[in-house]
Amino acid sequence: MGRDDLQAVTAGLVCAVVGFTSSFAVVLAGLRAVGATQAQAASGLLVLCLTMGLGCIVFSLRTRMPVTMAWSTPGAALLATTGATAGGFAGAVGAFAVCGVLLALCGAVPWLEKLVERIPAALASAMLAGILLTICAKPFVDLPGAPWQIGCVLLAWLVTTAFVRRWAVLAALAAALVVMGVDGAFARTGATTLAPHLEFVTPHLDATAMVAIALPLFLVTMTSQNLPGVAVLASFGYRLGLRGPLLYTGAAGVAGSLAGAHAINLAAISAALAAGPEAHPDRDRRWIAGVTCGVVYVALAPASAAVVAVALVAPQGLLAAVAAVALFGTFAAAAASALEPVATREAAAVTLVVAGSGVTLGGVGSAFWSVIAGLLVLGVGAVARRRATPKQ
Repeated sequence: MGRDDLQAVTAGLVCAVVGFTSSFAVVLAGLRAVGATQAQAASGLLVLCLTMGLGCIVFSLRTRMPVTMAWSTPGAALLATTGATAGGFAGAVGAFAVCGVLLALCGAVPWLEKLVERIPAALASAMLAGILLTICAKPFVDLPGAPWQIGCVLLAWLVTTAFVRRWAVLAALAAALVVMGVDGAFARTGATTLAPHLEFVTPHLDATAMVAIALPLFLVTMTSQNLPGVAVLASFGYRLGLRGPLLYTGAAGVAGSLAGAHAINLAAISAALAAGPEAHPDRDRRWIAGVTCGVVYVALAPASAAVVAVALVAPQGLLAAVAAVALFGTFAAAAASALEPVATREAAAVTLVVAGSGVTLGGVGSAFWSVIAGLLVLGVGAVARRRATPKQ
């Protein structure tokens, strides 16, 4: 293996480490919010690491492209703001499975993928921005109650952003670990909880969970992860069809849901770390970075129980602050994408506000109602324009 290939290995390692450390707190917050126990959350994290790692390895080797996969961070953020439904975690698991079926169907039935693409991009981005708004605001809400703990995380992120933006979230996590050490949190972690194992959950098909979780989870995973993931690869000259990845991630989602995993997808933001020229000067050798990323994810899987155990003893609001800084960039991009087109700006603004409100109607959370509200405003606007157009 030459020097350039080692560069690709390093890029894959960085891609996996940054992907894991920058968003595991979001995943744990999401799973816990919909009712997962400590063991179930650890099981979900374990399966997510395994399935996305295997996906990276298989597709990178088969296509000779740097294909990277990730857990659905926007989907986890959605779960964190949705909360538990009447069906409990079993109902959420049923929704995860349905989301997997929908993803696989988009791969098997091309017109379904086209149908998803017809959803106004501004509304999808606005829904995501509204979901993320609550999470991104949380450290500032919690700051008065834990000023030095949360302040350390925010300061570490801010200072590192000025010099090495790629490592800013990792620096925030490192600051959180230091705070936990000073607080004595690690001493409260029981050694018996650190062994990884699967916790199987029998799914319950609950109508409310289908509307509140399954459909929004499918929507944000497709529109903010899978479609942009293909676009990122295309920007570096790679033409990856969605059929294979969607069939795999959908099937993995159905199987993984039984052990508490919510959804995996093509990586979008982190994909550039493995697909760009920094990974390898030869575009045909960057697949090595994709394989390495997958191997590291698989290697991280056994640490899932330890990660959850440590997260549970963290001071209140500390890891929520890490999750928030990890999502600042995603929130900014989603909000900008939502509000940029003038024609749909008002509808997108309504969508964002409703999604960020956290309103629950009929047991269904704000993510679903935000899209309904946005589509309603779009429809009213279309009627108003037709009435204002002079008749010939």
